[in-house]
Amino acid sequence: MEYGRYAPSPSGDLHLGNLRTALLAWALARRSGRGFLMRVEDMDERSRPQFQERQLADLRALGLTWDGPVQIQSQRIGGYDAAFASLRERGLLYECYCTRRDLADAARAPHGAPGVYPGTCRDLSAAGRRAGRAKLAAVGRQPALRLRTEVKELTIHDEVCGEVSGVVDDFVIRRGDGRYAYNFASVVDDALEHITQVTRGADLAPSTPRQVYLQRLLGAPTPEYWHVPMVLNREGARLAKRDGAVTMRALAEYGWSPADVLALIGRSLGLEVRTAADFAQQLDARALRRRGPWYVDVAALEAGPDSRAS
Repeated sequence: MEYGRYAPSPSGDLHLGNLRTALLAWALARRSGRGFLMRVEDMDERSRPQFQERQLADLRALGLTWDGPVQIQSQRIGGYDAAFASLRERGLLYECYCTRRDLADAARAPHGAPGVYPGTCRDLSAAGRRAGRAKLAAVGRQPALRLRTEVKELTIHDEVCGEVSGVVDDFVIRRGDGRYAYNFASVVDDALEHITQVTRGADLAPSTPRQVYLQRLLGAPTPEYWHVPMVLNREGARLAKRDGAVTMRALAEYGWSPADVLALIGRSLGLEVRTAADFAQQLDARALRRRGPWYVDVAALEAGPDSRAS
């Protein structure tokens, strides 16, 4: 069986952008005859158990269903350990002793780039590695483990964005605190769960070439990707809870029922719906390619569902 999935991190309540992406992921999977899995990515230090249940309750209230039990990242460390050991045995990992300040300084250098690792620790001598370990030990830290990549850039196909090119640097596989990094854990999860369709926000498209490169190293298949349009506030910034009434609970205080929220999300895509089943039936996946971001007027939302804010 092939699957699509939605994979929230329980660091807070889901906002309208998260909810719309979840609906799209569910609808695209169901329309394509795939199963649909729910995965809680709880290995981030900001994750809180109470938000996990609240997020799942909000998704159920919108009418989303998933196959089998919810998958919990922190309960499947063995799968990550096995994939990590495979990369290490092949000589594809190396220790990185850079601090956050080191990385910030590198990004400000004349040829630096924000978010792109310049390979500082890639080819250190034995003496350099000893010095790096000593520097971190002095502040009670361990080195991170980075992937030794052999390409600088990779182009992938996305069902919404078309051809997407992105940097493939020596990205982190295991952090200095011992936690596995997002790009690594997500790739391993998708392989273990037979995920063949990934739907997520367009802001994650630039990092996807890193994941595809890792998939190839691990012998894992590459899913079909749908990076869907973002949800922004009126100033054009990515929508966040701090913008105001943008979560199910906050909207409920202004009279919005789950069906009202679903209808609001539907209107943002040109649909008139009241149920998740209607959403999946009416969704024109091709239209996603022609849509830009959805700009949300939070003040209009606070006027209540009768305002038909969209």
